[in-house]
Amino acid sequence: MKAILTTLALMGTATLALAQGKATVMEDVNHVVDNTPDSIAKALMSRPTPGSTRREGKPVLFLIGNSTMRNGTRGDGSNGQWGWGYYAPKYFDYSQISVENQALGGMSTRTFYTKLWPDIRQAIQPGDWVIVSIGHNDGGPIDEGRARSVLSGTGQDSVVVTIKETGVRETVYTYGGYMRRYIADIRARGAHPVLMSLTPRNAYDPQTCRIVRKPQGAWLQTIADEQNVPYIDLNEISGAKLDRFGPWKEAYHFYKDNIHTSKFGAELNARSAAEGIAACKHEGILELQQMLTNVEPQQVPVERRKGKPVVFITGDSTVKNEDRDDDSMWGWGAVAEQVFNTKKITVANCAKAGRSTRTYLNEGRWDQVYNSLQPGDFVLIQFGHNDIGPIEKDRMRGVIPGVQEEPKVYKMEKTGDYELVYCFGFYLKKFIMDVREKGATPIIVSLTPRNEWKDGRIERRNDTYGRWYRQVCQETQTELVDLHNLTADALEQTCHSKEEAAPYYKRDHTHTSKRGAMLNAQNVAKGLKANHSPLAKYLK
Repeated sequence: MKAILTTLALMGTATLALAQGKATVMEDVNHVVDNTPDSIAKALMSRPTPGSTRREGKPVLFLIGNSTMRNGTRGDGSNGQWGWGYYAPKYFDYSQISVENQALGGMSTRTFYTKLWPDIRQAIQPGDWVIVSIGHNDGGPIDEGRARSVLSGTGQDSVVVTIKETGVRETVYTYGGYMRRYIADIRARGAHPVLMSLTPRNAYDPQTCRIVRKPQGAWLQTIADEQNVPYIDLNEISGAKLDRFGPWKEAYHFYKDNIHTSKFGAELNARSAAEGIAACKHEGILELQQMLTNVEPQQVPVERRKGKPVVFITGDSTVKNEDRDDDSMWGWGAVAEQVFNTKKITVANCAKAGRSTRTYLNEGRWDQVYNSLQPGDFVLIQFGHNDIGPIEKDRMRGVIPGVQEEPKVYKMEKTGDYELVYCFGFYLKKFIMDVREKGATPIIVSLTPRNEWKDGRIERRNDTYGRWYRQVCQETQTELVDLHNLTADALEQTCHSKEEAAPYYKRDHTHTSKRGAMLNAQNVAKGLKANHSPLAKYLK
């Protein structure tokens, strides 16, 4: 059976001759082979036993879907693809409700109902909630192979088929017909059904220049109105976000194909689902809304004044450090107000010691900056010192060197988690594109030089990071302040060795003293002026 599943791809429109006429099997528009056709027996070992997350007196939220909700046999991102159900629990208060992802890759509305739904239905108790969001795999053969196709639309049509491989006779219903059955079963158990449309796929409509919207959304709306159940249009909420991103950013929300999401896409869909629930006006969802959490995007706590932009500074310990007294390590962002005119612009130092481009993003720090941006703001982006280290061990903060290299899945030694890691250039480009998306101006700042000398010259990294900065800035037409060489030049004018440059550093060859931080801040200003940067008019 597994061999059959592995070789069968999604097919196009099939037409069945019925005694009463013809019924059209739902056309599959994805033209994508499902990447997770694992045997049900194997996958069930990784999916939670239905109802196993229940805690005494607390309801369970069951998630019903396919590989866009739970990807791979284990659903742990080991293939670089993630389903949004993995991130859904972060939006619900665990003290009030548990979230149980019962989705499985390769399932259609029909095959989920016949193969997996009976056990889940038995586990549902009064007061539980069930989100049904499934339909990507509803095309293809109706009576052979995966035999997972359903009939189009919301009508009462049905057809009896005999599966060629097994000889099993089965009544196949319309998409809407299966939804009515899910709803009736959920209500019979005293629980609350919620219908949710499908995740969008990576496909632009050339006529509208928008992400293609799936037809199941309109069908679900019809059934939701008919059955008086809450409806969340996930397809539209996420699709509208992807529409705003543009082709490059939209594309990396998917991985390997045009339907399965990367971590970026899965997290986007999980947030969209939570936002959709929060915004739903149906009175039947009020109780679930009260169990939501973390829906409001986090922002940088910065004071806004009308007509006064903000310059956000991102980076590592060379930008923000102890910054306490004359004997501590300092980052240049801590003294940035010495070079910027704070009557005209607000300085927000958002850097964090020890962070690389990757960890700054993974920890949600970049998202806080992104969520805070307004048109007219500026973002100084300086990373590199911590991007060199190991990728999957020690501090797990390294990135793939270079600019054009493909991402790769790594297993983290300490946690056992999987992560799709990108190259240095990707992270820089993401930051740049995110800033521009919000109407703000990105400026790349090269990493500060280390206090390492040879033959009277300070170490420079122009063949690695310097080259990568320039490649990214050239590709994206982004301003580069070459702090690395500006400060190196300044130090070589007065120093000829590590010992002579020591007053500019504190405790090691990377972190600066207050004097060194001030030198770097002055060179940032110098670089902005030399570039005739739009940010230069806000300098003292």
